[in-house]
Amino acid sequence: MLNAVLFILGGAINIYTVISAVRTFVLPRAITDNLTTFVFQVVRKFFDFVLKYLKTYKQKDNFLSFYAPLSLLVLPPTWFSILSIGYTLMFYATGIRDWEEAFTIAGSSLLTLGFAKGDLFIHTLLSFTAATIGLIMVTLLIAYLPTMYAAFSRREVVVNQLAIRANTPPSPVEMILRYHRLDSLHQFNDFWEVWETWFTELEESHTSLSALVFFRSPIADQSWVNAAGTILDAAALRLSLLDIPGDQEYLKGKNANIPINMDAAITIRAGYIAMRRIEDIFDLTYNPNPSFPLNPISISRTEFDQAIKIFEDAGIPLREDKDKAWQDFAGWRVNYDASLIALQEFTNAPDSPWISPQTGEALG
Repeated sequence: MLNAVLFILGGAINIYTVISAVRTFVLPRAITDNLTTFVFQVVRKFFDFVLKYLKTYKQKDNFLSFYAPLSLLVLPPTWFSILSIGYTLMFYATGIRDWEEAFTIAGSSLLTLGFAKGDLFIHTLLSFTAATIGLIMVTLLIAYLPTMYAAFSRREVVVNQLAIRANTPPSPVEMILRYHRLDSLHQFNDFWEVWETWFTELEESHTSLSALVFFRSPIADQSWVNAAGTILDAAALRLSLLDIPGDQEYLKGKNANIPINMDAAITIRAGYIAMRRIEDIFDLTYNPNPSFPLNPISISRTEFDQAIKIFEDAGIPLREDKDKAWQDFAGWRVNYDASLIALQEFTNAPDSPWISPQTGEALG
């Protein structure tokens, strides 16, 4: 009876570990794996401890850049260790009456070393299954990393493009000013489509490959979270405040029946849906049905009025009713405000205008 219990327990441990690897490396959907989450949390505690002793933002950012890669490298040894425990129980239950010998055979089989084996056919069979699982684990990691870095590269290309348009760290106000200086505000209507696609890819890649959330941009002052916030704020300003002449002429020949602001509105919806689904993976809280003024936003009316003053000085055409513009802006911002702030804190993103509550070191 004891041998049967040990064999079943060892098999259950092995099955659970394999499922954990499949969920992390193979399954193309947003499912949280408790074992992988535990490994990332343990590694994060070490990083949080060291961060207390780092003084500058650059030091903290450079150190945190190792967090996600190191956590991924810790996963395979963790899985192999748990599998070795499972197979040790199974070997012991099938006649290897010495725990050290059972563990040696399990490790030899999993690592495909082959220097230790049992005497019975069941031992040979268990060795073959262990060797197969060991090879699969290594193969999964090898195949997984290029996929992850390809998604990371696609994300960062657009983030770098935004730096050209909106400064570093990015600012929605600066972005609109630069488009105005180039007499290109009408090009926003094509610009939103690029970011709608970016948000859609972000949702797919950062939920199925959740470690991507913690991969930091190559440039310290850049972040995918800040880029997302800048685009969403620029779209909200476009919808609520800007009064751009010539839009209807621009739309002629494309589809005059499409409302002028539809692309910007869809981009905002794509953005806050992507952020919420990423937050679902990590059990971050957000209000699925926010409304303003019931749910205040982190941007104050004073900051909004400062943007108005900057735009007026630059000669950007604005809507006459500024109170209505503020209400409209807040009505758009409330959809993503809490999610944006939560993700910036969760990922230790750098400070950025209209996202960070105040200037200073974000990684403290």
